[in-house]
Amino acid sequence: MAIEIVTIPDLGGAESVEVIELCVSVGDSVEQEDSLVVLESDKASMDVPSPVDGAVVKYLVAEGDTVKVGDAIAEVETADAQTAAEPAVEVSEPEPVVAEVAAPEPVIEAPVAASEAATSEQIALVPDIGSDDKVELIEVSVAVGDLVEEGETLVVLESDKATMDVPSTLSGTVLSIIAKEGDKLGTGDQVAVIEVTNGGSALAEPAVETPELTAAPEVSAPAPVQTPSATAPAPAAVSAPVTNDSSDIYAGPSVRLLARELGVDLTQVAGTGPKARIQKDDVNNFVKSALQSGSKATGGAGIPQVPAIDFSQFGEIETVKLTKIQKVTADNMQRNWLNVPHVTQFDDADITELETFRKSLKAEGEKRGIKVTPVAFLIKAAAAALAANPEFNRSLAGDGENYVQKHYINVGMAVDTPRGLVVPVIKDADKKGIWEISSDVINMATLAREGKLKPNDMQGGCFTISSLGAIGGNGFTPIVNSPEVGILGVSKSQMKPIWDGSDFQPKLMLPLALSYDHRVINGGDAGRFMTYLVKILSDIRHMTL
Repeated sequence: MAIEIVTIPDLGGAESVEVIELCVSVGDSVEQEDSLVVLESDKASMDVPSPVDGAVVKYLVAEGDTVKVGDAIAEVETADAQTAAEPAVEVSEPEPVVAEVAAPEPVIEAPVAASEAATSEQIALVPDIGSDDKVELIEVSVAVGDLVEEGETLVVLESDKATMDVPSTLSGTVLSIIAKEGDKLGTGDQVAVIEVTNGGSALAEPAVETPELTAAPEVSAPAPVQTPSATAPAPAAVSAPVTNDSSDIYAGPSVRLLARELGVDLTQVAGTGPKARIQKDDVNNFVKSALQSGSKATGGAGIPQVPAIDFSQFGEIETVKLTKIQKVTADNMQRNWLNVPHVTQFDDADITELETFRKSLKAEGEKRGIKVTPVAFLIKAAAAALAANPEFNRSLAGDGENYVQKHYINVGMAVDTPRGLVVPVIKDADKKGIWEISSDVINMATLAREGKLKPNDMQGGCFTISSLGAIGGNGFTPIVNSPEVGILGVSKSQMKPIWDGSDFQPKLMLPLALSYDHRVINGGDAGRFMTYLVKILSDIRHMTL
């Protein structure tokens, strides 16, 4: 009968991720491995399971929170232990709380205090969003007079990378909405005034008095109105923008990296953070403004803006919000297309023998519990081609004057998921055999479609394969996944008559399209890479050489 504090497990290299979904409600019973929350980075989604059987007593995070490894996210306890925690709402000092929990007599008095608290007015706040940045409120999800339960969305915030819901930490009636659409909100800012009911009070308060947690009460369980308003960091976000000069640029590493990727001169950007600190929003807003005015803020790409069209004049329409991954993919594709000079080379590979061999592995694959797909052979062949043609295993350095030669070979594979396109990476593909690669392909594709990939699963790629073979098509021109310098587009194989010198023979031909960054790769490099790749796929015995 003990409270289990569930924490964020290893994130596979990511510094922080966002909570995008609370999977169960407070009070619900959960079994071990049942999902409690869903986390999402800019590349992947992952579930955090319950480590024990029991009941969810309190969420210590809310949708939209930014968390990192080791952060507490929920309290899970047995049904008996849950009863012992309720009297904590009766008093505000730690010592009486311990006495009330240990002694049976005060248990009768606890409902009285909870009942009184049910009619109190409390303020719902923006939880910890992981930085000092302010983000825009794009939607108010409730109205005055609505009944809300803990975990229900009050408002929706949107940054340049993600959309996050701000859930209620209280159960009760919405008396007034403090924030409005278009406002910029940050951690601790006030959202709404809620008249707390019995359920809201009993569930929201206990976390304040839990001695094992120190930081959680400020985020997920605000107490009296005076405390949150005093600690809200609102003043820092309203400071006037200050233009920086070359000797006084106040920006973090992630902001400087973003500026380098977009080709932005930080001396031209006004910072709106504390002490005129330049934030990501400042860089993105500068780029948007420059694009609209036709300037060269993004590496010389003064692109005229697409005019807005009212499509409703032509018929019935529906506007659907992009998922976070779709938005990130759109931004990445546009950035890569604008900044990378693309060239695409086409060829066909005879995979007749490869397919015959692959199908012969079916019986052994069933024994091993592994299905060998054509993608496994493509990854193995690409790894061999990268080893033989190291020009494709490079990236331009940030200074634009050097390139980085990689001595490891990791191959990414694009996976289409309900949330959008993701690219898990098969690590050390050159050192693995077909069985091991096949197992990795199946595992990564499954995790991608279930939204359980970790950020580390998406990082470190040297080259990407985008296969549409199962869908169809004769060919397409894939966009380079910068900072990689090459990507292979694979279309649907077809039986074709191929002249062997004396007669036409039916051969299974696989269309390939190799797109590359012409700043690093020239036509000769691409020709050699494609020729080697086609030779490997046409005769898999070359993989052993």
